[in-house]
Amino acid sequence: MPRYVILAIGSFNYIHSKTGNMLIRYCNDKVVAIIDPDKAGKTANQVLGWGGHIPCVSSFKETTDFSPSHLVIGSAPQGGTLESKELIEIKHAIDSGCNIISGMHFLLNDDIELVKRAKDNSVTLTDLRKPPFPPKFPKGTWKDRRFPVILIVGSDCDTGKMTVAWEITESLKKKNKNVKFVGTGQTGILLSGGGVPIDAVVSDFMAGEIEYCLDRLPKDTDLAIVEGQGALNNMFYSGVTLGLLHGCMPDFLILTHEPGRTIDAADHPIPDLGALMDMHIDLLRPFKEAKFLGINLLTLKLDDIRAKKTIESYKAEYNLPVTDIVRYNKEEYIDEIEKEINKWN
Repeated sequence: MPRYVILAIGSFNYIHSKTGNMLIRYCNDKVVAIIDPDKAGKTANQVLGWGGHIPCVSSFKETTDFSPSHLVIGSAPQGGTLESKELIEIKHAIDSGCNIISGMHFLLNDDIELVKRAKDNSVTLTDLRKPPFPPKFPKGTWKDRRFPVILIVGSDCDTGKMTVAWEITESLKKKNKNVKFVGTGQTGILLSGGGVPIDAVVSDFMAGEIEYCLDRLPKDTDLAIVEGQGALNNMFYSGVTLGLLHGCMPDFLILTHEPGRTIDAADHPIPDLGALMDMHIDLLRPFKEAKFLGINLLTLKLDDIRAKKTIESYKAEYNLPVTDIVRYNKEEYIDEIEKEINKWN
């Protein structure tokens, strides 16, 4: 069993260490430590509100007593590059015989020094964001698809799209549905063991790559759930969102949003959610009919009373199932999705 150390220097919090946080949530028994000098001495639970007693430490050297097998770069900064302080810790890990897993746009295997160091220490460098080759151009195979697709979209980056996709997948599997999760970012790919790093793909091939992933799924698939990326209304990341939207041509969508967040990651106001949902439907309208099945709220910053009141107000305003799928009951959500799946059979 792998033993992960998460590298999250200056970024271990509920938003910026996305990959690390998901490992802590879903592979808790495999994570042995988190490297962030700013949080040293605290536990994962004290920082995130989940994760138990996994310790935060200042450097890789402090993790050797835990016998780690892999160092995972847990953060996902804008631009996807590594700073010198992170490279220092990566080199220490390699010298200790630790494998490295990265989701950065900066590819470890393109760094001659790191490759030589890894070879000398018999360790592997895994780049989760390496685009497929040869690239796949879209063919429009969605017209003949025999199973429905859900795409998780958001009002901004870091609103829980991967988490919602994963939670729905696991819940439906427990109901004996043949559901397939399609990872499109480093976290989803790491958890599921497959997918495509869609934001590392040349724009002409984005739609083709996600189409190819869906085409490879078994014919008896009940539902494909595609991990979303970016946001249509975020001027930095809207391109990848649109590529995914038209690449997977979803039948259904779920919107993720953090209540209280009024400014997005591009420092621009987040629009009205109703208008944003209409925007998604309008962009699909030339090709097919689609609809939203629910809204998921990231309520981590809200106390229990405020979170529940907020959920109820969103239900009333948008007439859709609404929850925080990690924090509260998700049966209404899952029942709605299952009902739509059954219409296809």
